[in-house]
Amino acid sequence: MDIRKKALDMKTMWAPWRIEYILGAKEKGCVFCNALSVSDGLTLYKGESTLVVMNKYPYNNGHLLVAPVRHLSALDELKPEEMGILLATVEQSVAILKKVMRPEGFNVGLNLGRVAGAGIEEHLHFHIVPRWSGDTNALAVFADVRVIPQHLQETFALLRPHFRTINLPCTPNAAQTASVSTTSKRPHFRKGPARVARRV
Repeated sequence: MDIRKKALDMKTMWAPWRIEYILGAKEKGCVFCNALSVSDGLTLYKGESTLVVMNKYPYNNGHLLVAPVRHLSALDELKPEEMGILLATVEQSVAILKKVMRPEGFNVGLNLGRVAGAGIEEHLHFHIVPRWSGDTNALAVFADVRVIPQHLQETFALLRPHFRTINLPCTPNAAQTASVSTTSKRPHFRKGPARVARRV
């Protein structure tokens, strides 16, 4: 196949409004770590190992970011159980978007390193972008105007109840901690024969 023809046929998802994020003042600290410590209108899920937030500058309506709780930038820094829970969070997030927003497809992936397009390279995260036929139109390409049919807070209100019921496995450390916590709460009884109070 002619490489030039293939390049011309390639479809591009334009998002010129994201230049606001690229050139604008950045939030102090890590966006994902900050989301763990405050309550806002963009964080859908905070778990023991993962979190899900809505993208403030979305490529499309329902654009979600899924990240590990631990602040790390490379996949090989994840423990095997963390990797499993991270992918399970991505899977369940996609399932919720399918149920609530009924997209025709998804772009799911992550960018590792600034040169690869990572906007927050110090804390790795997956992008989940719902797609519909014709979701990129001439307004975005020529007029620098994006058409997001639903306000972020409205989308948040629709998705939040479903993320409250998200079901993910616990890491071994969490299970061990829970076991120790439960054991420590058990009352301690003295060994030996029970003493019965005699009525006088």
